[in-house]
Amino acid sequence: SNVEAGYYPPPADRFAPPGKMLRNAARFLRDVPAVNLRRRLKENSETYSDAYKGKRPRYYLQNFHYQSGGWLTDDSAALYDHQVEVLFTGGADAMRRQALVPIGDWIRANGAEGKRLMDVACGTARFLFDAKRAHPDLQMAGVDLSEAYLARARRNLRRWPGSFTPVLAKAEALPFPDDDGADLITCIFLFHELPRKIRREVLGEIARVLRPGGRAVMVDSIQLGDHPPYDRLLDRFPLAFHEPYYADYIRDDLEGAAAEAGLTHVSTRRAFFARVMTFDKPL
Repeated sequence: SNVEAGYYPPPADRFAPPGKMLRNAARFLRDVPAVNLRRRLKENSETYSDAYKGKRPRYYLQNFHYQSGGWLTDDSAALYDHQVEVLFTGGADAMRRQALVPIGDWIRANGAEGKRLMDVACGTARFLFDAKRAHPDLQMAGVDLSEAYLARARRNLRRWPGSFTPVLAKAEALPFPDDDGADLITCIFLFHELPRKIRREVLGEIARVLRPGGRAVMVDSIQLGDHPPYDRLLDRFPLAFHEPYYADYIRDDLEGAAAEAGLTHVSTRRAFFARVMTFDKPL
């Protein structure tokens, strides 16, 4: 229905090349034994090494999901999107795209030309790819702490040369001036991987750099009570995967924290295992 309503076009990879699909599947299957071994041994700190100590936050230097390389390697960046689609039974991209609905509503009222969309914790730019297809006039910026993932993001957006600015930075310390970072800010599947204190700092930074009248859209895991039939699954999830901050996340008042940061809550709605939270910054 969102495609029919004009919020975004049909997925570009709905019929992915068979060769690419087979290569991704083979890469995923080769990594499964290593992931299972970490899960069995509860080994989750391989990335906490001398090479990154002091250069990345401690909370970041973990093997989230027990994945090989954490967020730091080219192999991890190449494999991540396929891993997440397997985890969400093919629904990861579909959940990300739900951010394009409140973004589309804002653009219909304010236009896209000359506007900038910043994705905080952009990863490989899967979301920005869909956003650029939906709104070609938008300029794109992607903030991430991983050089490897930003390199993959540049590769994924190479069909639009000059329209993407990669930024290596912490989400809690965005290198942009007050009220002039972007007209639109998205943050997708980040908050559940942050300690509560850092979540508040990130919300404060988003509120600080968002232009007055701009819109912030956060897509993340549903929380307890969003869909009661899933509540037991939510409690089980951090035990099956290495998600050290998830149990706190699903009990956190994100709308209240955003209000304290200076954002006005517009809406929260569920989309499968995701909650889509929309906030505006007052003029």
